[in-house]
Amino acid sequence: MRWLRRAPRQRGVFGRLRRAGLFIVATALISAGVHAGIRLGRPPAAATVLRHIGERLIAATARLGFAVSDVQVVGRHTTDPATILRALGVRRGTPILAVDPGRAAARLEALPWIHSARIERLWPGTILVRLVERRPLALWQHGGKMELIDRHGAVIPVGDLARFAKLPLVVGADAASHARALLQMLAKQPQLAAHVTAAVRVGGRRWNLHLDEGIEVLLPADDPAAAWSELARLERKDAILQRDVETIDMRLPDRLVLRLAAPPPQPSAEKKKGHPPARNT
Repeated sequence: MRWLRRAPRQRGVFGRLRRAGLFIVATALISAGVHAGIRLGRPPAAATVLRHIGERLIAATARLGFAVSDVQVVGRHTTDPATILRALGVRRGTPILAVDPGRAAARLEALPWIHSARIERLWPGTILVRLVERRPLALWQHGGKMELIDRHGAVIPVGDLARFAKLPLVVGADAASHARALLQMLAKQPQLAAHVTAAVRVGGRRWNLHLDEGIEVLLPADDPAAAWSELARLERKDAILQRDVETIDMRLPDRLVLRLAAPPPQPSAEKKKGHPPARNT
């Protein structure tokens, strides 16, 4: 992200020497002002004087050429550029020495999509912003509410979840902190993972998977990856998901337990013959 216009810069060795000389002069002025302020008194009077002198001298450095003329951002994918500028609190002409990199980074990290931020001042007038944004991982259902989480299990505070409807759904109080490991495991069998519609955390130890065929898969607490691989093998070999199965219980290490879906209710003999139901008199 850049402003539309950039301030012209001096070129060549004389331009670099000029910028270096201006910076040395500005630094000397600020140092002289700080020492003068210290001699004027003790806190709180000294603090007030120092602050006033510091603000005047920093403003003077902008007139010497040390003013923000360009903002560059690396790593932005989701956060709106205008939001980043507001968080930085800078505009063209702001003294570059007035930009506190630590405070600016803290303000950026308070934004919903930003995981970490680093700010650099590139003399004489460029602010470089390096961002690591949060990447949505899954929807998390817990306590009667739905939230968006990143790969660290942290909530991304967004209001509209509709555009994230295609993300996996994990359910349970501690599901967010274990979601990344689960999804990495499921991804090792991509054809089978495509059928998973939700994953429910059970007892803080294991997962129940809900598939789009209406089948529930009960994974074991110990070595769920082996059970998942075995299920993928059975699907490739025997098309187990195409059967009239309601539950696939894989919690036991030496056996697979299938619970068949209940057959649809059959009409009674009287209904088949078309007799009306009997009335109580």
